Amino acid sequence: MPGKVPHVRSIWNGAISFGLVSIPIKLVNATESHSISFRQIHTEDGGRIRYRKVCELEDREVSQAEIGKGYEDADGTIVPITDEDLSHLPLPTAKTIEIVAFVPADRIDPLQMDAAYYLQAGGAPAAKPYTLLREALKRSNKVAIAKYALRGRERLGMLRVVGDAIAMHGLLWPDEVRAPEGVAPDTSVSVRDKELDLADALMDTLGEVDLDDLHDEYREAVEEVVAAKAAGETPPETAAPEAGGKVLDLMAALEKSVRAAKESRGEEPAAQPEPTAEPEQAEVRRLPQRQPARTAPKETGGKKSTSTARKTASSSTRKSTAAKSTASTAKGATKSTAKSTASGRGAAAKKTTAKTTGKKTADKAADKTAADKTAAAKAAPEKAAAGKTAEKKTAGRRRSA
Repeated sequence: MPGKVPHVRSIWNGAISFGLVSIPIKLVNATESHSISFRQIHTEDGGRIRYRKVCELEDREVSQAEIGKGYEDADGTIVPITDEDLSHLPLPTAKTIEIVAFVPADRIDPLQMDAAYYLQAGGAPAAKPYTLLREALKRSNKVAIAKYALRGRERLGMLRVVGDAIAMHGLLWPDEVRAPEGVAPDTSVSVRDKELDLADALMDTLGEVDLDDLHDEYREAVEEVVAAKAAGETPPETAAPEAGGKVLDLMAALEKSVRAAKESRGEEPAAQPEPTAEPEQAEVRRLPQRQPARTAPKETGGKKSTSTARKTASSSTRKSTAAKSTASTAKGATKSTAKSTASGRGAAAKKTTAKTTGKKTADKAADKTAADKTAAAKAAPEKAAAGKTAEKKTAGRRRSA
């Protein structure tokens, strides 16, 4: 909010015409420029470049007192215009801000906004009508539209209340505002709801800002350069701004903007890449490893009979089936094979082993090795036959069911 209006020189003196009420006022600038201005110099020796006002007819420099105004006609003829000529203009707005209407503030297009001024009450007699107009504007929640003449032309203005003062914004005439023709994209573009949601999220993340916290960073950087040069030091170097790239993926750009805005405000951005990466690893790496383990019984005949035996036999049958399946391996032709054949179907193998052992008592170690080989050879066909029998029984039960 603006503070107290400084005592500055008025640029226009007149009155506000409010019906039959006249309010003496002074017009003062409401804004000031803080931009740094440079002078033109001669690069070889640093000399100042001066512009002098010279009469082209007499080829001599003239003073400000000798300079007037003139209008150049279409054929190049100059028509002199004096201040006295302008002072006799038959216009009521020559020295008066004439209020013509009161309208809601939203009726004013911001494109029409021009320079801003404060209207300062012109002495004690203006205090009462000035305060009356100010309070009337406050209570009505409206702005006043007025016409006034300044710097050689009639202008349009808008009066509104700023603090305890009345401010006036110069307005462009409606025919001075160009229509936005040929500015918007001429191609048909559709915006998805997800893109709008991300844009809304970006707007919410950026949030609001106190305008008093904003400052001209470029001007401050220029001041640092000037101060360094004046002190004979090397001007400070600043990092080059990031070059804007071509937007290839609007969604990705919006997501990146949201994350950058949150980081700039010290917020913890949502870790979006990690959650999306974990499901991809679970699908690609874990699930395919589990699927072969489930389908493996369909590829091996022995494992099929084992699964069938598990469904139809008791817990003791599961143990014997597991022992038989273990004996079918190449390494199971030793003591584990003899133990599995001793469980019922290996009785004949035991008798043969005993006879062979009685006849060949001279070399017990060799006899045992031969008996083991013989038992393993006989156990293999018996095991295969048992597997086929179990499959036939299971198939018969399925048909009967």
